[in-house]
Amino acid sequence: MVTSSQSLRVGDRTLRCTVGRGGFVAEAEKREGDLKTPIGSYALWTGWYRPDRVTLQHPMLHPMEKEQGWCDAPADADYNQPVTLPHAASCETLWRDDAAYDILFPTSHNQSPVIPGHGSAIFFHLAQPDYRGTEGCVAIAKTDMLAILPDITPDSRLVIQPE
Repeated sequence: MVTSSQSLRVGDRTLRCTVGRGGFVAEAEKREGDLKTPIGSYALWTGWYRPDRVTLQHPMLHPMEKEQGWCDAPADADYNQPVTLPHAASCETLWRDDAAYDILFPTSHNQSPVIPGHGSAIFFHLAQPDYRGTEGCVAIAKTDMLAILPDITPDSRLVIQPE
């Protein structure tokens, strides 16, 4: 459970985290590009890891490929969905130069149904070394992610509920 812009509780552990640079926003008020993390309870979907940087065995994580992207163009039919690059519309590249997406779980935010403009690419991923704010995601240190990976299952939820 994300309890503040800097705290994530997992069982009896409290981990340092970071959230969107714009702070938190009610899920219904989330908008594309607002840099805010939506409040709510989200499933963690099957995700990816960078096989050239991380060696993992986890049933919900698959090796990432260089051509993977995520569509962030509200008018595109693939909005808030994984895509193969190059893609005609605006997309985020998942294979990044930095380590932020070396381990990446998409969340169920704005998925059932996908509403154009209500936010895309809300991920659970690795924090930058300085823990600077994200574009709306929740991020933690690589060592913390590796420590909690055994606890992440298809039934896991990322609960964002600031106190």
